[in-house]
Amino acid sequence: MFIDTERGYRAVASRDPRFDGQFILAVRTTGIYCRPSCPATTPKRRNVEFYATAAAAQAAGYRACRRCLPDAVPGSPEWNLRADLAGRAMRLISDGIVEREGVPGLATRLGYSERHVTRMLTAELGASPLALARAHRAHSARLLIETTTLSFADVAFAAGFASIRQFNDTIRAVFAATPTQLRIGAKRHRPLTTAGKVNLRLAFRQPFDGTGVVDFLKARAVTGVEDTDGGYARTLRLPHGTGTARMYPAPDHVDCTLRLSDMRDLGSAVARLRRLFDLDADPCAVDELLTKDPALEPWVLKTPGIRVPGSVDGPEIVLRALIGQQITVAAARTALTRLTDALGERLEAPDGTLTTLFPTPAAIAEHGAEVLTGPRKRIETIRTVSAAIASGDLDVHVGADPDELAVRLEAFSGIGPWTSGYVKMRVLGAPDILLPGDVALRKGAEKLGITDLAARSTAWAPWRSYAGMHLWRADLRTS
Repeated sequence: MFIDTERGYRAVASRDPRFDGQFILAVRTTGIYCRPSCPATTPKRRNVEFYATAAAAQAAGYRACRRCLPDAVPGSPEWNLRADLAGRAMRLISDGIVEREGVPGLATRLGYSERHVTRMLTAELGASPLALARAHRAHSARLLIETTTLSFADVAFAAGFASIRQFNDTIRAVFAATPTQLRIGAKRHRPLTTAGKVNLRLAFRQPFDGTGVVDFLKARAVTGVEDTDGGYARTLRLPHGTGTARMYPAPDHVDCTLRLSDMRDLGSAVARLRRLFDLDADPCAVDELLTKDPALEPWVLKTPGIRVPGSVDGPEIVLRALIGQQITVAAARTALTRLTDALGERLEAPDGTLTTLFPTPAAIAEHGAEVLTGPRKRIETIRTVSAAIASGDLDVHVGADPDELAVRLEAFSGIGPWTSGYVKMRVLGAPDILLPGDVALRKGAEKLGITDLAARSTAWAPWRSYAGMHLWRADLRTS
């Protein structure tokens, strides 16, 4: 990934937090790497070098700054903006695929050989898949060390390390401190919580329209699976178990409380929740472009930092989109609640109103027709797609190629560009998707005086997904 070093150094000199997570600053004289907004004295230009990722800095022998915690920042918006191999790989690595399936599993999901994936990531990001995964494990381990009372042995295996020795060596190398020192330091700042429960502060780039994200999810919330009383909460189906998450937007972070049946799912859960709230977006770049359109400008100024809600589960979004096709949001919510009541799996340890997991594709394929109502053709499409997901013939995940996923989806009878575009926008975080066939979006455009949406939207690239959110919002506010 190309980094404009002069622009990067200016960002460091001004301690500009907008660039946190977009690149890493490493200081040769101290052997430390930092986020661009680190409050420490700005190093001399000749003593610094820049890296695309923390993993690349670690591979070069640098350790993390304990003052600015460069891993506790929003991720790079590049991973959603880019649909290439590196961007897709980074989304999968942040979801913990290497810990669960190794580099062979990563390569299989991406559709390339291990050798090609390793070569491309090393060239693009300065680190191999294993090094990138190691940085991911170190970040997960630090979260567990500082926010739970788990033993260090439990932390090590929960974070994905193969041994206690590997865990200790990595923590010392990355943070220049022992696990004990990290935990003692954390006690000065926040209380430790119990095993199975983690309290986190999820960072984002300002401005952030957290209320808008909650409102979007609230309108589509399924009873038992989701709750929107004061914030947003939902149940989670994760690689090693289940969990619940409660999220409350604050002025400079999102308060998040996670309850997990298996702590190995921490890193994956955090990555999925960050995608759900689109916390890694670059709102300044989005707003700067969209305000150039006179029709959009007042709406962007009224709602700066708008986000495109993502997903915690790809197959769930596909099935929700199919069930919601050609009916109102309220009708879709009713149908999904009825489906969940009948086929959803009950949590062994309910978290208040969060009692049920969204039904699996296998359950919907087998029994969905008994619960769903509507045209027989639409129900058959839902059943067929559910069966394809359950069998693995249709694999919907964050590392999917957008074009290939659209082709696979639209090969099913009853699925068109609206559904495939909606899935790409929410599951893959694609920032440049406009859904001109959406009735509410067209109404919003008309109310803003936009008559030729297709032609007008070309100037909104590569942020058409965010423009679409403004049009949806315009329809709701002027209805």
